[in-house]
Amino acid sequence: EHESSLGLPSGEHEVPLVIADRLLRTDGSLYYPDSGDAAAPWVPEVFGNLTLVNGAILPRADVEPRRYRLRVLNASNGRFYHLRFRDGRPFQAIGSDQGLLAAPVTLRSIFLAPGERADLVVDFAASRGGAIELMNDALPLMRFAVGQGSVRDDSRVPDVLRDIPRFTDASVSRTRELTLDEYSDCVATPMLMLLGGKRWHDPVTETVKLGSTEAWSLVNLTEDTHPIHLHLVRFQILDRRPYDVDEYTSSKTLRFTGPAQEPPPHERGWKDVVQAYPGMVTRIAATFDGYKGRYAWHCHLAEHEANEMMRPFEVV
Repeated sequence: EHESSLGLPSGEHEVPLVIADRLLRTDGSLYYPDSGDAAAPWVPEVFGNLTLVNGAILPRADVEPRRYRLRVLNASNGRFYHLRFRDGRPFQAIGSDQGLLAAPVTLRSIFLAPGERADLVVDFAASRGGAIELMNDALPLMRFAVGQGSVRDDSRVPDVLRDIPRFTDASVSRTRELTLDEYSDCVATPMLMLLGGKRWHDPVTETVKLGSTEAWSLVNLTEDTHPIHLHLVRFQILDRRPYDVDEYTSSKTLRFTGPAQEPPPHERGWKDVVQAYPGMVTRIAATFDGYKGRYAWHCHLAEHEANEMMRPFEVV
């Protein structure tokens, strides 16, 4: 009801875009690599040789010369996407993983990790009769063919979308320090990914009181960006801050090497996936309301979560 009152593009003027890369053989069949070791078939990451949008290679969408709402999901195993239009046109981000932002944000590109969603509005009105390409950096993903006719567009993007009170340190009743870990063999090939140095079947260490608000500091000890996803809850990104990885590894001392960095405006809404950058401590805050029970949190890179980078937490 709230969304419909805003006047955003809706119905046939909403386009879902599920983006996923896949490995295809020359005969068109799907291929998924393994290590060659039947006892340990896991590989660190899988990247496709083709990117599919809604299951098709380089599809075309016929659109009218007006505003459209693009609902984007990065459904890849491990590939991040830097989305932009070939002509550099601006668009507006109006929502993230868990709904609308507080206000629209004008962008010319957006970087999405596996599992992340973006709610975007793009205006094709000035491109009547033209073709607009959606790109991943320099690689085309799909084409929007803009019709020739004149249309009436009553949609709009208001300056205010919803009220999102921001968490502060004073909102938090408990803080946790949780590491993102990677273990390699003697030739530096990643062999095992863990959260907090523990495997999935180890006892639960994160027990949360129903209704409480916690801040989790994700200490990334690896050289990868990990999209971390929490089940049950929505959260806000508080900040990211660089720290001395070597000192933490040797003495478990968290020494920051620079100031905290607030998330960019398009990351200030409600999230359930956060990009935890290497060399940074990423802080998120969530209220664990709704239901008691056992839930999961994990890296959203498919091969990482399948190789132990997933842990339970329990709401009591």
